[in-house]
Amino acid sequence: MKTNNIIQEKSFNFAIEIIKTSREITNTQKEFVLSRQLLRCGTSIGANVEEAIGAQSTKDFFAKMTVAYKKARETLYWLRLLKETGIISYQISEKLIPKAEELCRIIATIQKTVKTKLNN
Repeated sequence: MKTNNIIQEKSFNFAIEIIKTSREITNTQKEFVLSRQLLRCGTSIGANVEEAIGAQSTKDFFAKMTVAYKKARETLYWLRLLKETGIISYQISEKLIPKAEELCRIIATIQKTVKTKLNN
């Protein structure tokens, strides 16, 4: 997927990596509950970004981006937990955690910009 929207592109590509990681956890570790949690929130980031892009108002856009931010934070939690319990490897966590942190930073910047517009 190649778009001119950086958060749309990055969240979509991140979701693909989360799906592959969740599948790997399920197949190799036979861990179904935690991998499902990771899958749910990690793919939700991009879904909420897409909803924000289709928002009917600036307030709606801000609300959807807020949900995307919360899901990115939740994804970070699950990645750290899976890393610390040895369910995912150091290599996987060192690849995905910085990407999740980057999504948080980008979304937070978008939120800050939109909030300024809403307050003016």
